Amino acid sequence: METILNKQLTVKQLSKVVPSPALSIPGENIIGLPEKVLQFGTGVLLRGLPDYFIDKANKQGIFNGRIIVVKSTAKGSTDAFEKQDGLYTISVKGIEDKQTVEENIINASISRVLGASDEWSEVLQCAHDSQIELIISNTTEVGITLVEENISANPPSSFPAKLTAFLYERFKTFQGSKESGMVIIPTELITDNGSKLKNIVLQLAAFNQLETEFISWIQSSNHFCNSLVDRIVPGKLSAQDQQATEEQLGYSDELMIMAEPFRLWAIESNSERVKEVLSFGKVDEGVVIAPDIEKFRELKLRLLNGTHSFSCAVAALAGFETVKDAMKDAQLSSFVKQLMMEEIARSMNDTLVTYDESVAFANKVMDRFSNPFLLHKWLSISLNYTSKMKMRNVPLLTRYFEKFNKVPSCMALGFAAYIVFMNSHKGNDGAYHGEINGNTFVIEDEKAGFFAEQWALGNTDTIAKAVLSNTELWGTDLTQLKGFTETVVQNINTILAEGMVAALNKRSN
Repeated sequence: METILNKQLTVKQLSKVVPSPALSIPGENIIGLPEKVLQFGTGVLLRGLPDYFIDKANKQGIFNGRIIVVKSTAKGSTDAFEKQDGLYTISVKGIEDKQTVEENIINASISRVLGASDEWSEVLQCAHDSQIELIISNTTEVGITLVEENISANPPSSFPAKLTAFLYERFKTFQGSKESGMVIIPTELITDNGSKLKNIVLQLAAFNQLETEFISWIQSSNHFCNSLVDRIVPGKLSAQDQQATEEQLGYSDELMIMAEPFRLWAIESNSERVKEVLSFGKVDEGVVIAPDIEKFRELKLRLLNGTHSFSCAVAALAGFETVKDAMKDAQLSSFVKQLMMEEIARSMNDTLVTYDESVAFANKVMDRFSNPFLLHKWLSISLNYTSKMKMRNVPLLTRYFEKFNKVPSCMALGFAAYIVFMNSHKGNDGAYHGEINGNTFVIEDEKAGFFAEQWALGNTDTIAKAVLSNTELWGTDLTQLKGFTETVVQNINTILAEGMVAALNKRSN
């Protein structure tokens, strides 16, 4: 069969794509499936996670529905999707169960893309289709905010106003029937995203003086589900990887994206109606529909995000630029594993997560950190370092002391490294500059000035006590944790005198 290298991926060209074990190709029947989903957002997270699950289910004859995507931002256009008939390739690369995974998937879940700014009437027309029962969104965290505006605008400016306008059109079309209610799942990374979105819709309905019957219909017939998404989807491949992949597959694809193997979409609901609409959840264990998803939030926040924060300065001061490079080092990898398995996993909220569940998740995190295809820089992870340490790690630290009444050695070293990392001076540009192994960098942290002032005093004991006792930073006085201040000071002195590698060697088990 002839290849179509340098020809754009389109429905017409699908029959010419050379089949291979490393490429999943949609059948012709999928292209004709009815539209069942309205999706606000064209971003890579949506295309790499919800759309991935829907495509997988369609290929197994389960969900049997496609997606209408609404592009809400003014930036860019829908041209690329039109050229490729909504088709795009997901290149899955990474480590899963200690094995390297490389898989390419032609995703055919997207039926069409509508631009909200110039095709709003067509978006509203979708409200007339009874087969469309699901709404998904990812409009950034800022997207779920209340903007008091007229929902009759063409289009309304905010996402909640657009959603309210769509739901109102739906309500009028089907005369408020219970069966016409929607399942609405925002994926924005804020806690209780579904509940917050519902409250804003109700406020907008009141602001626009819409019928009480509409408000009742929103509350009784529509399901706003809180959800949590977890998958690293870097987006475009590097130019070199893109070229190599296109040569391997035999076609060009300007919408091609990369994603790691790990995937989780936790959706909060105990409704049979929601489970029925989300039938695609049957084909992948990465979709979890549960009455309470706080467990998954705790696992992600503490073991993935918290490990990042405790390890960030340790790895950076040890001379590692990226997460994958650090994980290649036996000493650093051992530190991360001990931190997760022996300290964080044992400090989790027992009412939410068992130790075995924590260890299972930690093993997956080790795979994710070791992904050789991801370029995740420690300096990027250090953004807003102080607030991350407070939110992610201080609860773990205090809980560890409550349970074991002793100093967790990895957490103490991570905290000491963080304090050393935050040593900086204010430059002529107004930014705070730190230095690692002779290389300067900008510390992007709202508390950088406080740390610069403390380091100007020059006494590590005073610095550590000033930082750890600052209840404004942590919401608690960390010097009250028995032995913690002394251990942190000892680690800081070792890092300054002998280097980070020596400090790693000296940490107690």
